[in-house]
Amino acid sequence: MAVHHQLIRRPPHAVWAVLADPTCYEKWVVGPTSSEPLDQTWPAVGSRLRYTVRLGPWSGDGVTTVRHQESGSELELEASFKPLGTARIFLQLRPWGEEETLVICDEHPLRGLGGTLHSSASEALLLLRHRGMLARLARLVERDPAEQGHAGARHA
Repeated sequence: MAVHHQLIRRPPHAVWAVLADPTCYEKWVVGPTSSEPLDQTWPAVGSRLRYTVRLGPWSGDGVTTVRHQESGSELELEASFKPLGTARIFLQLRPWGEEETLVICDEHPLRGLGGTLHSSASEALLLLRHRGMLARLARLVERDPAEQGHAGARHA
Protein backbone atom coordinates (compact mmCIF):
# COMPACT_ATOMS: atom_id res chain seq x y z
CA MET A 1 0.00 0.00 0.00
CA ALA A 2 1.29 3.42 -0.91
CA VAL A 3 0.87 5.77 2.06
CA HIS A 4 1.97 9.38 2.05
CA HIS A 5 1.23 12.33 4.30
CA GLN A 6 1.27 16.12 4.01
CA LEU A 7 1.02 18.81 6.66
CA ILE A 8 -1.31 21.58 5.47
CA ARG A 9 -1.22 24.97 7.18
CA ARG A 10 -4.99 25.26 7.48
CA PRO A 11 -7.56 23.62 9.80
CA PRO A 12 -9.37 20.44 8.74
CA HIS A 13 -12.57 22.27 7.74
CA ALA A 14 -10.60 24.22 5.09
CA VAL A 15 -9.11 21.02 3.67
CA TRP A 16 -12.51 19.33 3.72
CA ALA A 17 -14.03 22.26 1.80
CA VAL A 18 -11.76 21.43 -1.15
CA LEU A 19 -12.33 17.66 -0.89
CA ALA A 20 -16.11 18.26 -0.76
CA ASP A 21 -16.07 20.24 -4.02
CA PRO A 22 -15.98 17.75 -6.92
CA THR A 23 -15.09 20.50 -9.41
CA CYS A 24 -11.75 20.98 -7.61
CA TYR A 25 -10.44 17.47 -8.25
CA GLU A 26 -8.76 18.35 -11.53
CA LYS A 27 -6.85 21.07 -9.65
CA TRP A 28 -5.18 18.79 -7.12
CA VAL A 29 -5.44 15.13 -8.23
CA VAL A 30 -2.53 14.09 -10.44
CA GLY A 31 -3.80 12.63 -13.72
CA PRO A 32 -7.24 14.11 -14.48
CA THR A 33 -7.45 17.13 -16.77
CA SER A 34 -11.14 17.70 -16.01
CA SER A 35 -13.78 16.49 -13.57
CA GLU A 36 -17.52 16.87 -13.19
CA PRO A 37 -19.99 15.61 -10.61
CA LEU A 38 -22.45 12.95 -11.77
CA ASP A 39 -24.54 13.44 -8.64
CA GLN A 40 -25.45 16.58 -6.71
CA THR A 41 -24.74 14.92 -3.35
CA TRP A 42 -20.92 14.74 -3.44
CA PRO A 43 -19.30 13.62 -1.12
CA ALA A 44 -22.19 11.47 0.15
CA VAL A 45 -21.61 7.71 0.07
CA GLY A 46 -22.45 6.43 -3.43
CA SER A 47 -22.02 9.81 -5.15
CA ARG A 48 -19.79 9.89 -8.23
CA LEU A 49 -17.72 12.17 -10.38
CA ARG A 50 -16.44 11.63 -13.90
CA TYR A 51 -12.90 12.59 -14.80
CA THR A 52 -10.87 12.72 -18.00
CA VAL A 53 -7.22 11.76 -18.38
CA ARG A 54 -5.31 13.03 -21.43
CA LEU A 55 -1.93 11.84 -22.68
CA GLY A 56 -1.05 13.61 -25.92
CA PRO A 57 -3.79 12.90 -28.45
CA TRP A 58 -5.23 10.04 -26.35
CA SER A 59 -7.90 10.60 -23.69
CA GLY A 60 -10.07 8.38 -21.52
CA ASP A 61 -12.78 8.82 -18.92
CA GLY A 62 -13.07 7.28 -15.49
CA VAL A 63 -15.49 7.45 -12.57
CA THR A 64 -14.72 7.94 -8.90
CA THR A 65 -17.29 6.79 -6.33
CA VAL A 66 -17.44 7.71 -2.64
CA ARG A 67 -17.40 4.47 -0.64
CA HIS A 68 -17.13 5.95 2.88
CA GLN A 69 -16.99 9.39 4.41
CA GLU A 70 -16.96 11.00 7.80
CA SER A 71 -17.58 14.67 7.17
CA GLY A 72 -14.49 16.70 7.90
CA SER A 73 -12.19 13.79 8.65
CA GLU A 74 -12.32 10.82 6.23
CA LEU A 75 -13.01 10.29 2.55
CA GLU A 76 -12.66 6.85 0.95
CA LEU A 77 -12.98 6.64 -2.81
CA GLU A 78 -12.97 3.95 -5.47
CA ALA A 79 -11.52 5.24 -8.73
CA SER A 80 -12.40 3.23 -11.83
CA PHE A 81 -10.46 3.66 -15.04
CA LYS A 82 -11.32 0.94 -17.57
CA PRO A 83 -7.82 0.29 -18.96
CA LEU A 84 -6.34 -0.18 -15.45
CA GLY A 85 -9.19 -1.36 -13.23
CA THR A 86 -10.06 0.20 -9.88
CA ALA A 87 -8.15 1.62 -6.95
CA ARG A 88 -9.03 2.50 -3.36
CA ILE A 89 -7.97 5.96 -2.20
CA PHE A 90 -8.40 6.79 1.49
CA LEU A 91 -7.84 10.36 2.68
CA GLN A 92 -7.76 11.02 6.39
CA LEU A 93 -7.62 14.50 7.93
CA ARG A 94 -6.15 14.82 11.42
CA PRO A 95 -6.07 18.12 13.30
CA TRP A 96 -2.45 19.06 13.95
CA GLY A 97 -2.25 21.69 16.64
CA GLU A 98 -4.89 24.39 16.40
CA GLU A 99 -4.59 25.56 12.80
CA GLU A 100 -3.02 22.77 10.77
CA THR A 101 -4.08 19.45 9.28
CA LEU A 102 -2.14 16.27 8.70
CA VAL A 103 -3.51 14.64 5.54
CA ILE A 104 -2.78 10.94 5.11
CA CYS A 105 -3.35 9.34 1.71
CA ASP A 106 -3.46 5.54 1.41
CA GLU A 107 -3.98 4.09 -2.07
CA HIS A 108 -3.86 0.63 -3.54
CA PRO A 109 -5.29 -1.18 -6.58
CA LEU A 110 -8.42 -3.28 -6.07
CA ARG A 111 -9.37 -4.90 -9.38
CA GLY A 112 -8.15 -5.32 -12.92
CA LEU A 113 -4.78 -4.81 -14.54
CA GLY A 114 -3.56 -2.44 -11.81
CA GLY A 115 -4.03 -5.12 -9.19
CA THR A 116 -2.53 -7.85 -11.35
CA LEU A 117 0.60 -5.81 -12.11
CA HIS A 118 0.94 -4.36 -8.61
CA SER A 119 4.59 -4.41 -7.52
CA SER A 120 7.20 -2.43 -5.64
CA ALA A 121 7.78 -0.41 -8.83
CA SER A 122 4.09 0.57 -9.06
CA GLU A 123 4.18 1.42 -5.33
CA ALA A 124 7.05 3.81 -6.02
CA LEU A 125 5.04 5.46 -8.82
CA LEU A 126 2.03 5.82 -6.49
CA LEU A 127 4.21 7.49 -3.86
CA LEU A 128 5.47 9.98 -6.47
CA ARG A 129 1.87 10.61 -7.52
CA HIS A 130 0.87 11.20 -3.87
CA ARG A 131 3.73 13.61 -3.33
CA GLY A 132 2.52 15.74 -6.24
CA MET A 133 -1.15 15.33 -5.40
CA LEU A 134 -0.86 16.29 -1.73
CA ALA A 135 1.45 19.20 -2.54
CA ARG A 136 -1.17 20.50 -5.01
CA LEU A 137 -3.89 20.03 -2.38
CA ALA A 138 -1.82 22.00 0.13
CA ARG A 139 -1.27 24.87 -2.34
CA LEU A 140 -4.97 24.97 -3.17
CA VAL A 141 -6.08 24.96 0.48
CA GLU A 142 -3.37 27.32 1.74
CA ARG A 143 -3.86 30.06 -0.82
CA ASP A 144 -5.58 33.27 0.24
CA PRO A 145 -9.32 32.58 0.83
CA ALA A 146 -10.18 35.59 -1.36
CA GLU A 147 -8.57 33.74 -4.31
CA GLN A 148 -10.33 30.43 -3.71
CA GLY A 149 -13.56 31.24 -5.50
CA HIS A 150 -16.45 28.89 -4.95
CA ALA A 151 -14.44 26.07 -3.31
CA GLY A 152 -13.71 28.01 -0.14
CA ALA A 153 -16.88 30.06 -0.09
CA ARG A 154 -19.28 27.22 -0.84
CA HIS A 155 -18.08 24.76 1.76
CA ALA A 156 -16.30 26.76 4.46
